[in-house]
Amino acid sequence: MGRARAKAPLSREALELVAQRFRALADPTRLALLQALFDRERTVQELCADTDTSQANASKHLALLLEQGLVARQRDGLFTRYRIADPTLQSLCRLVCGALADRHEAVRAHLAS
Repeated sequence: MGRARAKAPLSREALELVAQRFRALADPTRLALLQALFDRERTVQELCADTDTSQANASKHLALLLEQGLVARQRDGLFTRYRIADPTLQSLCRLVCGALADRHEAVRAHLAS
C-alpha cells in the first residue's frame, strides 16, 4: 500500500483567505452568534436575546460573518433570519473546544499533583 501524496502548499493568496476566515472567527461576540445558530436559524432579535448583544452590535458582526460566507440570511416578512452557511464550522468549533477542554484538564491534573 503506497503512502498518500502530500498536498501542495497553499499559495500566498489562499493563505490570506484562510487568515481572513480565522480573523472573522477571532471575536467572542461572533463566536457567540455562531454558537446560537448551531441549533437552528434565528432572527436578529432572537440572536440578540440569546447572546445579550445589542441589535446594532449583532448586525455589525453578522454582516462580517455574511461577507465571509459563514452565515446566510433570508428575509421573512419584517424579520431577517440567519443560519450557518458553512457546514464545516460546527466541526471546527468542536475540534477547537475539545482541544481546549483537554488542555484545561491536563493543566488542572498537573496542578493537583
